Amino acid sequence: MKIYHIKYIALVCCIFFFSCEDDLTVEPTLSISDNVALTSADNIKKLMVGTYAVIGREGSEGGYVHVVSDLLGADNQIDWKGTFFELRDVYFKTIVANNFSVQAIWDTYYKTINQCNLVIDNVDLIKDDTERATLEGEARFLRALSYFQLVRLYGGKTLGVPIRTEGIVDFAKDLSIARSTQAEVYALITADLQKARTMLPADNGFYANKYAAIGLIARINLYQGNFDAARDAASIVIDSSGKSLAPTFADAFNRDEDGTEDIFMMQVTAQSGTNLFIQFYASQANGGRGGDIILNPEYFALFDDPNDQRSLFTYMNEAGATLSSKYTNQFGNVPVMRLAEMYLIRAEANAKLGTAVGDSPLNDINALRTRSGATLFSNVNIDKIRLERQLELSFEGFGIYDVKRTGATVKGLMSDSPKLVLPIPQSEMDTNAKMEQNEGY
Repeated sequence: MKIYHIKYIALVCCIFFFSCEDDLTVEPTLSISDNVALTSADNIKKLMVGTYAVIGREGSEGGYVHVVSDLLGADNQIDWKGTFFELRDVYFKTIVANNFSVQAIWDTYYKTINQCNLVIDNVDLIKDDTERATLEGEARFLRALSYFQLVRLYGGKTLGVPIRTEGIVDFAKDLSIARSTQAEVYALITADLQKARTMLPADNGFYANKYAAIGLIARINLYQGNFDAARDAASIVIDSSGKSLAPTFADAFNRDEDGTEDIFMMQVTAQSGTNLFIQFYASQANGGRGGDIILNPEYFALFDDPNDQRSLFTYMNEAGATLSSKYTNQFGNVPVMRLAEMYLIRAEANAKLGTAVGDSPLNDINALRTRSGATLFSNVNIDKIRLERQLELSFEGFGIYDVKRTGATVKGLMSDSPKLVLPIPQSEMDTNAKMEQNEGY
């Protein structure tokens, strides 16, 4: 199923307005009345559906967050040819605090967090135990995902981002709040996901399920260097989720419906959802701007086998530049988490620990190379595994995160350079008396 079955009013920060048989009063997009959305089980359910709509907006999943990560982590493998100066500044690492994309990411995730908080605050209105647990699990999963994206992009060496765990309905009062530490943010993320994995069902349609929560646990622990926890969580997803690698590399992308490999996808239709990958990666014929992000020869030089499907998964735009074929369906779902990532996490974690839990690093990497038609390895090490991760997951929004967690350099900048951390948006600095700006801004 593709289309959110939604009949909800303008709830906190929602962008969609559908008819509702209850004929409820439309509320301002940045506020919500207690007596409208927070007093019935039906409206809490609608609020949860609306939260998926918010996080699927252009500021977050399938939107600027992934494009910004790719451009911020870009070295010489890709080039920015677009006219959007905000994204040009991200690519050249010359960002300013009033950058629109920086603002859009911040705003969208905090809108998502607020809606998740409102669901959690009022979930007791749901009387059915299973339904109540599922909704709370979904809210905690999306809140954890939101804070994870925010802390990695805006977090400094020790400072994280502001933590709010209670929903806001009165936006007229002073909402100033200080930044929490990175440790505090990660503690909340971990607690949310541990609860979500016990609350969510194994199958939840195209909404978040328990394996999406466990997959995010694997991703977060890899990023933090907790390799045993990352390995074990990834292995659970591989062995128990019922997911399998798509038969070919191309089959993993541009899908109208979730496929065998998809653990969590943002749904896109002609009526709803956002896929900014199309806008910036695709040719005009495929619904994009023509190819703002193009592939350079340095990208193809990363491949050791010219028959690797991943190196051939490209096409030429109208100007003769080479583009990725990962985004050619204007209304294709946006992959947030694929099974291939779990194989890569398990392989890297096992290699770091000298273990073979679930399977050996060699077998996990060769499973991906078999699927892509590349020559199989006889041995692997950390460098090979991390290169394989780049070949498999390029242009899916992992760019700057892998630079930072592996201590790599980009455009001559060390991984801990302040230029690789986004500024706190200027509007937040202007309205939040307790906010502290990041170094260099």
